[in-house]
Amino acid sequence: MTLPDTLELQPHPEGGLYRQTWVSPDTVTLPDGRVRPTATLIYFLLPAGESSAWHRVSSAETWLAHTGTVELQYGGSGPSPVDGDVVAVGVDVAAGESPQALVPAGVWQRTLPSTADALVSCLVSPGFDFADFELVP
Repeated sequence: MTLPDTLELQPHPEGGLYRQTWVSPDTVTLPDGRVRPTATLIYFLLPAGESSAWHRVSSAETWLAHTGTVELQYGGSGPSPVDGDVVAVGVDVAAGESPQALVPAGVWQRTLPSTADALVSCLVSPGFDFADFELVP
């Protein structure tokens, strides 16, 4: 059985595969009156050679490494993304990888292709909702 099958992953609109694994039972009311869980958590698998499209969400997102390395690129918070800093999210700290990376709310992000599969978790707070998801076509 493959990792996507074992973890019951599905295609994500930005690229890669994912499955939501947790939604906080606690909620928060945003300044505009929308209600969101305080946090959500997913598995995200980026298969070798694939990347994700530029996207952003209105909440902060923390990436947590499990296996492989994801090259996470920041794209600023303007109306469209610009190539910015890249952080290697992985478990090989001695090689300069970071086991955690934070993408602030409203900041564009994408992943770059890798030579091996990489599995991370993404914790979003306030919780993720596709209504707050913006994808560059």
